[in-house]
Amino acid sequence: MELKDKLLSSYVAFEDHIDTNTEIHEIRSKALENFDKLGFPTKKLEAWKYTSLNTILKNDYSIFPDRGRTVELADVKQYFIHDIDTYKVVFIDGKYSSFLSETTHDNFDVCLMSSALSKAKYKPVIQKYFNKVAKQDNLTSLNTAFVSEGAYIHIPKNIEVQKPIQIINFTTGSEPATMTQPRNLIVVEENSHVQIIERHQSLTVNAVLSNVVTEVFAAKSATVDYYKIQNDHSNASLVDNTYVNQKSNSVVAVHTFSFGGNITRNNLNFFQNGEHIDSILKGVTIIEGKQHVDHHTLVHHIEPNCESHQDYKGIYDERSTGVFNGKVVVEKEAQKTNAYQQNNNVLVSDKATINAKPQLEIFADDVKCSHGCTIGQLDDDALFYMQQRGIPKKEGRGLLMFAFANTVLESVKIPEVKSRITKLIADKLNVNIGFDL
Repeated sequence: MELKDKLLSSYVAFEDHIDTNTEIHEIRSKALENFDKLGFPTKKLEAWKYTSLNTILKNDYSIFPDRGRTVELADVKQYFIHDIDTYKVVFIDGKYSSFLSETTHDNFDVCLMSSALSKAKYKPVIQKYFNKVAKQDNLTSLNTAFVSEGAYIHIPKNIEVQKPIQIINFTTGSEPATMTQPRNLIVVEENSHVQIIERHQSLTVNAVLSNVVTEVFAAKSATVDYYKIQNDHSNASLVDNTYVNQKSNSVVAVHTFSFGGNITRNNLNFFQNGEHIDSILKGVTIIEGKQHVDHHTLVHHIEPNCESHQDYKGIYDERSTGVFNGKVVVEKEAQKTNAYQQNNNVLVSDKATINAKPQLEIFADDVKCSHGCTIGQLDDDALFYMQQRGIPKKEGRGLLMFAFANTVLESVKIPEVKSRITKLIADKLNVNIGFDL
């Protein structure tokens, strides 16, 4: 049975095993109808021209995975940012792990999506925000239909959350192949501030496909710092759909670090609904083998006096493939917009591939917009210069690549996250730098 047919036939059984309300049932049903009509995306679609899911869709995924082996803290400690105190929302095979989590309801909520969907006290927030910014495309609709668990974060007005929040999904893979549908809803109200770290990690040699949807709502003068760490095993694939809705004077920054996995697709969408908004999208990709990472970004400037800054760096080795499709839309009313987009790539191997497509759609006449894309190799002259001064070739290459990625790393605001990413890059490049950038 094809995966689409298996999902459609499993839906009734899925709804019988979850606690939901009438409004959510209607949202699920409409989403399932949309997925039935659209199916999985193919390369015939312009947005998926360079990314095929055919190989991973052939797996016989378990739609409702049973939890596999027991997970102890020692098994997963390495995947936490453990140098600082944080709130944690941890899921194992799609189910909440109270043992590994640290949630809170003191002045703000860091808890479970299932609680938000089922409990009356969360109903007003759910009705106002859930599924209100997510586009009903193929895989977002699939997630909406099958959502059962994820993180629910609600920060009321005038609160600065003192500890970062970690959202981590582990997969143990007792089944031959596992498919999960995490859903996160993050609401940050007026003049509040939060930092979030998200990771999806497979603990198995079996195939894993995670189809994630995250909705972020940043109210007036809110600040959200979001960090995505993607460094999974070669049998794990990820489709990450993130939607950000910003109001006046808000600042939202999303940093995406893609170092591992089989096929990774990041759909990052920003919608600016107010003036004096700042949207920041940055990423570093370092892959090898036959790994594939696809970054699709959208920033929609709707009102005047707003800014957006995109900076994506890619390093591709062996037969790896990268995709960057960045789109900026400036509506007629969005005068005085300042939109910057840059994508720089290094092909370490002559068999590596990058497909880049920066796009600007400008309907206003008083704007400052720019985009650029470069594809090349490491500077041989710079490498020779470093060797002349006693730096071995291997370390010299690593230093050059670190310098190449530094424009992204320098804007990371959590020192412990910056240190972790620096180490991951050093490990990925197989060098010992000996200092933090």
